[in-house]
Amino acid sequence: MYAIQKDTMPHSLDPQMIGEFRKHLMLEEKSPATIEKYQRDIEQFFRFRPDGIFDKEDVIQYKQWLMTRYAVRSVTSMLIALNRFLRFIGAEECCVRTPRVQQRIFADEQKTLSREEYHRLLEVARRRGQIRLYLALQTICATGIRVGELKSITLEAALSGSTVVRNKGKTRVVLLPGVLCESLLCYAGERGIRTGALFITRSGRPLDRSNLWAEMRRLCREAGIDEGKGFPHNLRHLFARSFYEKEKDITHLADILGHTSINTTRIYVASGGAEHRAQLESLRLAEVYRPAGSW
Repeated sequence: MYAIQKDTMPHSLDPQMIGEFRKHLMLEEKSPATIEKYQRDIEQFFRFRPDGIFDKEDVIQYKQWLMTRYAVRSVTSMLIALNRFLRFIGAEECCVRTPRVQQRIFADEQKTLSREEYHRLLEVARRRGQIRLYLALQTICATGIRVGELKSITLEAALSGSTVVRNKGKTRVVLLPGVLCESLLCYAGERGIRTGALFITRSGRPLDRSNLWAEMRRLCREAGIDEGKGFPHNLRHLFARSFYEKEKDITHLADILGHTSINTTRIYVASGGAEHRAQLESLRLAEVYRPAGSW
């Protein structure tokens, strides 16, 4: 690890630092996806300071530059990664504050996949004979798992009705609905799968986010649904909203989804703008104003 500098002199950037930081994150048992994201964010800062010299004022300018190009949440995420890197190389006095974001109380309906749209996607997949896709979408939406956790859905899991998922250093048990298990076992029989993962590509590799993303977007086009809604994580959000509407237990839902913070779960269960407006109207706390003489 690099020696911590106590002075306020400018710091130097060395590409080798990124490799050392990657090793540090690996020792902290960060997920591969987290490590890759941190590296991308740090490389962005390196490009911003091509001369390799920086101080606190430069980091502040970088923050302002980010704010003109990215959404606030993205800027916050990128600065968290950079601050962590700065502490690692001994430049903690150059860390900057992340912008504050007020929690949204309702979801963006233009990006939210409705239950009706979800069933339209399933119908198109089934009609096109894309049974693997048809069942993969159902598996994510009926259990709330992440796309990267599809590899945990094995023949053995379908037989037992549950699976153990390990993600981001945490382990949790995911229960599978009986109807889903029945469908998965039928699918395994058709494909001659006798053990292991059910959702695999022709090369035998687990189905990943990029595979599903491309296929979902094609389904959206055929089903007449905005392609912006065609990403796998939307299925996880639909599960969360459906579960919360029925059970109203956000703590239990956070455990099911594998969230460390309930604040993350709140994002998942945010209702749409139309639903929020209907809730406001039902309070009947506003009354109609009419000009004088028209009462």
